[in-house]
Amino acid sequence: MAHWQGEARGPKTWEAARGRSALLHHLGVLDLNIRLFIIGLVAALAGLIGGIAFIPGAIDSLFSRPGAPSVGRALVGGPFELTTHEGRRVTDKTFRGKLMLVYFGFTYCPDICPAGLQVVTAALDELGNDADKVAPLFITVDPERDTVDQMKQYVSSFHKSFVGLTGSAEDIAAAAKAYRVYFRKVQDEALSDYTMDHTSFLYLMGPDGAFITHYPHTISPEKLAKSIAAEIAKLPAGA
Repeated sequence: MAHWQGEARGPKTWEAARGRSALLHHLGVLDLNIRLFIIGLVAALAGLIGGIAFIPGAIDSLFSRPGAPSVGRALVGGPFELTTHEGRRVTDKTFRGKLMLVYFGFTYCPDICPAGLQVVTAALDELGNDADKVAPLFITVDPERDTVDQMKQYVSSFHKSFVGLTGSAEDIAAAAKAYRVYFRKVQDEALSDYTMDHTSFLYLMGPDGAFITHYPHTISPEKLAKSIAAEIAKLPAGA
């Protein structure tokens, strides 16, 4: 009696059935793992976004058009106490009265950090004498390697007004938290050493220390200079 092929139960058919079953099982496990990964990723992103404290308008200022003034008042920035590349202890209040252009990075950064600092250097050169009204701050996220001497050597390659800032791990963590900056150490197996993942925005702060706007590190020097010049024009006479 002939059987319908879909119901055949010979040894080879059972072997194929077991193979299909195993495959479906593995696909099911894979699908579950993918779903769990996605859920975990969404949760992590939610936690990251939730860690950015803001009141209405802050999302516009942080994640919309860079260089645009904040619509509301983003809770970015705050008190910090760090050590300059000259070994002097300073706080955020040390720079009151000037615009602060703040960038977090590290001296062992191979490309992004130096590229960003070169953009700032070119923008400050374009501002001419008005550059004196800006305090460009380079805050390390790698205090383990970025000592005072290391920072001094590094910032000397950029605009003369750059202030390199370092400190203890606790000092850096507090400053990064105030600016809602993400960073973490990542082991680089190719180099048998570590590198640093970190946020790469430039933050423009007002003479009172309040957040004004942010820029990507890829902004052109001309656009950056134009945006900063517009804020300098708002400073009180004689500032």
